Amino acid sequence: MHPNLTSLSFTGSVQIEIDVQNNTNWIVLHSKGLDITKATILNQDLGLLSDQVLPVLHNPSHEQIGIFSPWVLSRGQKYFLYIEFGAKLAEGFSGFYKSTYRTSTGETRTLASTHFEPTSARMAFPCFDEPSFKANFSIRVRRSSEYIALSNMPVVKTVEVNDGILEDRFDTSVKMSTYLVAFVICDFKSVTATTSSGVQVSIYAAPEKWQQTHYALEVAVKMLDFYEEYFNIRYPLPKQDLIAIPDFQSGAMENWGLTTYRETSLLFDPLTSSISDKLWVTLVIGHELAHQWFGNLVTMEWWNDIWLNEGFARYMEYISVQATYPDLKVEEYLLDMCFAAVGYDSFNSSRPISSPAENPTQIKQMFDTVSYDKGACILHMLRHFLTEDVFQSGLVRYLHKYSYRNAHNQDLWDSLANTCSEEDFTSGKYCYSSSQASKNAYLFAGEHLNLTAMMHTWTLQKGIPLVTVSRKGPLLLLRQDRFLRTVMPSDPLWSASQQGAGHLPVNKALDLIGYLRLETHNVPLLQGLAYLSGFYQMIAFRNESDLKSNLGTYILRYFRSVIDQQTWSDMGSVSERRLRSNVLSLACDLEDPPCLKQAHQSFKDWLQSNGTLNLPTDVATTVYSVGAQDDHGWASLLHTYNISLSAAQQSQILFALTCSKDTNKLQRLLQWGLEGKVIRSQDLSFLIRMVARNSEGHHLAWMFVKKNWDTLVQKFQLGSSTIRNIIIGTTSHFSNPEELTDVKLFFESIKEEASQLRATQIALENIQKNVRWFQRNLETLRNWLNKRMK
Repeated sequence: MHPNLTSLSFTGSVQIEIDVQNNTNWIVLHSKGLDITKATILNQDLGLLSDQVLPVLHNPSHEQIGIFSPWVLSRGQKYFLYIEFGAKLAEGFSGFYKSTYRTSTGETRTLASTHFEPTSARMAFPCFDEPSFKANFSIRVRRSSEYIALSNMPVVKTVEVNDGILEDRFDTSVKMSTYLVAFVICDFKSVTATTSSGVQVSIYAAPEKWQQTHYALEVAVKMLDFYEEYFNIRYPLPKQDLIAIPDFQSGAMENWGLTTYRETSLLFDPLTSSISDKLWVTLVIGHELAHQWFGNLVTMEWWNDIWLNEGFARYMEYISVQATYPDLKVEEYLLDMCFAAVGYDSFNSSRPISSPAENPTQIKQMFDTVSYDKGACILHMLRHFLTEDVFQSGLVRYLHKYSYRNAHNQDLWDSLANTCSEEDFTSGKYCYSSSQASKNAYLFAGEHLNLTAMMHTWTLQKGIPLVTVSRKGPLLLLRQDRFLRTVMPSDPLWSASQQGAGHLPVNKALDLIGYLRLETHNVPLLQGLAYLSGFYQMIAFRNESDLKSNLGTYILRYFRSVIDQQTWSDMGSVSERRLRSNVLSLACDLEDPPCLKQAHQSFKDWLQSNGTLNLPTDVATTVYSVGAQDDHGWASLLHTYNISLSAAQQSQILFALTCSKDTNKLQRLLQWGLEGKVIRSQDLSFLIRMVARNSEGHHLAWMFVKKNWDTLVQKFQLGSSTIRNIIIGTTSHFSNPEELTDVKLFFESIKEEASQLRATQIALENIQKNVRWFQRNLETLRNWLNKRMK
């Protein structure tokens, strides 16, 4: 590959070893947006079959090219396909794309990076771009001397080719899928350390952010050591690079040996990053390094089982962080993840964990809450059902057996369920010692339980079970139904659900929350607060000012003692700090006078210090959000946003800027996000969703999405999690029939695209749920509050 960072284009050549299994004249492979300049076929001795350049047929709708050979390619023979090609560096976040960053002196620097998962390797080089086509990759990258090149493997040799152009030749990779190939050309700086088994770990970032790489280095070394022991398999590459890419659509990507990250997912600045930022960086590194085994070493056969990658990596985040950083109390976040999964899965428009996916749009949509969060939660359930030892030894067996291969759902259940046979022990294949034999048998009665049948009920059908227990004399009767968030009158389940989906009126739920004033543990306290603030937010979007005021006053009065206990500092345990962030943020949102007074004072002090004072990181977002309400504060924050070298601080400020009640300012933010200069395009989705959660901005955000739909799809690709988040995020607060009609009409106007998206169904179902919620609960809530406000 030879990228030119001045002309923002690249040229390249690829030589693919072909093993012909049936006589053919055609080779069909993937290519998207590449200009093919030459294609020839060589015999196994690398001799030309013909001097002529072979004809190339393009099939853009299938993202494929066909190369015709005038000679029959014979079964059982090996050939080499040689192709030369070129293209512009991509503008978005997929394929081989350009990224930029600005130095503190205002100079813009350019780099080129790759992101191939799931189907974008074909945008960088012609290839067999499916996970089951594993191959060894030998990569060479040409660059000018002011840059460095990184790839999956270390450089073995650098040669000068011409005019000062250097060619880095990387070691041949292990056998892997195309979506894991990676290369970056940049001028970054790094820090390096070595794991106990000798793996070289390096963290790369823009030169002026070099100081923010040290925490990630510590985490990555600890995590690699932990995983090698937990999986009982050495990390198979000599190095692991982690690099912070300034323009990055998702959170991070597990390319083997060269994991790529959003800056907020890798960089930690002790002065501005909060405890939540620290946990996030730790979790994301844990996730990507878990993938080096789950996904990279053993890969799902096809994208329908992407949960085998993502559900595992999401769950291993919790196992690894609990083991390596117990003080971060990661277990307190596990419930949030499982509640997110239940929430998503209680819509009719949900899907089974393992679902068909054929084309790129369908494949992209598999990277969702079901694959990640529900996948992780059923693994959590399974681990505790089987016991930790049995679960872990089953994973080890699975990884050993399918190393450098592809696996199905069923292969995992077989590995977890099957006890080791005598043959396995004697052959030394997948079982390691007789002392481990006990680990491979179920430690509970009923060891012949059919694990496959049990797990199929969780992976091959959608939904979460609702178990109803009723007493009949001395007996307890259990009934199981699917838990549905909302059932419409047109639904066959409607009549049955009227006795239940509303099993209890909302005042019963509010009465139950009554115990929370005595609660001392964060997890239930924060969960209860989240539901109450959710009610408050929904009401804030309606013209119900008395109800909004009453509910706000009730929450403040009810949680007064919890609010008053909080200090505006970074003192205390992780749990205490997490509680502080959430409680003070809510108090100021509800316009609590003492909270606003302290936030205003802190903001004033921060402004007067001219950037020399660092706010306590736990309350910085709250302080910025209150400060952003007047013109001077908003402008000052925008200035700091533009010059800050901390991605964490920029996120805090960007959120605060979206809290303004001035619709002109909100409009300006959205426009800047679309243009991608003042605010990066990667942050546009977050920006739209944060404007949408502002009661002054939710219609503004929706109108912006309708107006700029084509541009958004072009930037972020149909089916991507970004498009899903934009659709669901901008419509989630709508709760009246007129808004429902408006959303339906818009989806009708983009019918061809909307029909391919599950997110449009979720959005409509969510609004229907909100409409029903208000019809059913508004008066009950009003009466309940009136009684308590006397």
